[in-house]
Amino acid sequence: MPVLAQGPGDWPQWGRDMTRNMASKETGIPTDIVAGKFKGNTEEIDMATTKNIKWIAKLGSQAYGNPTVADGKVYVGTNNDTPRDPRFKGDRCTVYCLDEKTGDLIWQLNIPKLGTGKVSDWEFLGICSSPAVEGNRVYLATNLCEIICLDTEGMANGNDGEFQDEGQYMAGKGNEPMEVTATDADIIWVTNMIDECGVFPHNITSCSVLVVGDKVWTSTSNGVDYGHVETPAPNAPSLIVLDKKTGALIGEEGSGLSQRIFHSNWSSPAYLKTETTELCIFGGPDGVLYAFKPDAVEDEEGFLILQEAWRYDCNPPEYRMKDGKPLRYATRKGPSEVLGTPIISDGLIYAVIGQDPEHGEGIGNLTCIDENGKKVWEYRDINRSLSTMSVSDGLLFAPDYSGFLYCLDAKTGELYWKYDTSAHIWGSSLVADGKVFVGTEDGFLTILPAVKESPEGKAKEIDMTTPMYSSPIVANGVLYVATQTHLFAIADTSK
Repeated sequence: MPVLAQGPGDWPQWGRDMTRNMASKETGIPTDIVAGKFKGNTEEIDMATTKNIKWIAKLGSQAYGNPTVADGKVYVGTNNDTPRDPRFKGDRCTVYCLDEKTGDLIWQLNIPKLGTGKVSDWEFLGICSSPAVEGNRVYLATNLCEIICLDTEGMANGNDGEFQDEGQYMAGKGNEPMEVTATDADIIWVTNMIDECGVFPHNITSCSVLVVGDKVWTSTSNGVDYGHVETPAPNAPSLIVLDKKTGALIGEEGSGLSQRIFHSNWSSPAYLKTETTELCIFGGPDGVLYAFKPDAVEDEEGFLILQEAWRYDCNPPEYRMKDGKPLRYATRKGPSEVLGTPIISDGLIYAVIGQDPEHGEGIGNLTCIDENGKKVWEYRDINRSLSTMSVSDGLLFAPDYSGFLYCLDAKTGELYWKYDTSAHIWGSSLVADGKVFVGTEDGFLTILPAVKESPEGKAKEIDMTTPMYSSPIVANGVLYVATQTHLFAIADTSK
C-alpha cells in the first residue's frame, strides 16, 4: 500500500502519493492573491495588506523543502536563521510541525550541522526534503545523512520509541545534552547512512522518502568529492530500503550506480503498481532510469540486494558521445542525471534530465516510458530540469530550469504550448482546480489555465515577496506556497 492521505484532501508526502504526480482534484483555489507588505524593516508581513491569505508562517532564510499536510498538521523544512526557540543558536536545520488551521508551531525538529561545510552539509541550507506522513509517524531525510522517524505528536505525549537521546541529538556529538521540552520532536528511530552504508553525501542530503507497506525507500545522496574529481564511496548504494518500524536496512541496490555518478543522487523514488507489475522507479545519478523489484534477495556475501527489473538511458546517445569521444559532464551539450522525481500516470512513467543549477543551463530531454522499460516517446526541445512534473486530464506539464513551462499530450508527446516565465524555475508544477501553478526564482507564483490551448494573455503572476525554490502543494482547499522566508496558506478568505 502507498502512503495514504490522513484525510480526503491531505497531501501527506512529496507528490501526494506513490505516483509522485503533482496533480490534485482540489477545487476552489483563489487566483486573486496578494501576498502582502512587510511591516517597516521587519520580516513580518502585515496581514491587513494581504488578500486570500489564511495565515503566514515565518521560516528561516532558506527553504527548499516542500510542505506536506496530514491529519491537521503542516510539516515544512527550513534553516534556523529565524529561531523559534532561544535554545537553538546559529547555523542549524529545522523541520516545523504547524497547526493546519492557524499556522502556529506545535513542535520542531532542530538539528545541528554535520560540520563538513559545503562538501556534505552546505552552510545555512536547511532541510531540503518533504517529510512523509503515515498514521502517527513522520519519515524524512536530514542534513546529517540520516533517515529519521518521528512521532507526529512530538514530545507533548511523552517520549515514545526506543530512541531516548533527543537531548543529545539536538546538542550534537561532544556537547552537553540539551533540555527536552514539549515543543521538541520525539524521535522514534534514526538510521545514519554514512555509518550504515558508507555513503559520502555531496553538498546536502536531499530525498523525499517513499513509504510503501512496511518499507521506506530512499536515495542516499551519495556523490562526488568537493573538487568534483572522484567519488569517495563508489561502492556505497544510491538507493536503499529500510524497515519502517525499526529503521533496519533491508535492501540496497547493487547495480553499481555509485561508480557512474556524475555529481550526486538527489532524486526521490516513485512506485509503479498495476495489476501485473510492482516496481520502484528511481532516477539514477548517471542519467539512467531504473526499475527495481520490491523485495531484496540475499547474495553470496549476505547482503540484501534489490533486483533490477530494467533500466532506460534518459540521455540520447548524442548527449553522451560525439565523433567517438565522450562528452564531458556539466558542459552545455553533455549528459545529465535524473534530478526531478519520475512520475507515473496511467501506467506510464515520465522522467526528465537535469543538473545542479550551479552548472547553468543546457540541453535536456523528457521521456515517456512504459512499465517494461520501453520508450513510448521523447521530447528533446526542453532544457535541463530539476522539477517534478504533473499529468492531468491527458496533459503533461513540465517546467525546466531555464524558466519555460511546457504543455504536452501525455500519450503522444505532442507539444501544445510553451510558456516563458522569464525566470529560473527550481521547483515543480502543480495542477489543481483546472490551473497549473509554478514558482520562480524571481519570487513570482505563475498561474496558467491547465488546458491545451495557448495561455498567452491568460497568465497571472503573483508577487510572493521573495524567491521561490520549493514547489506549491494543495490540501483541503488550501494552496501552500513556501518562499525562501515564509510559508503562505492561501484560501478564499471570503468564505
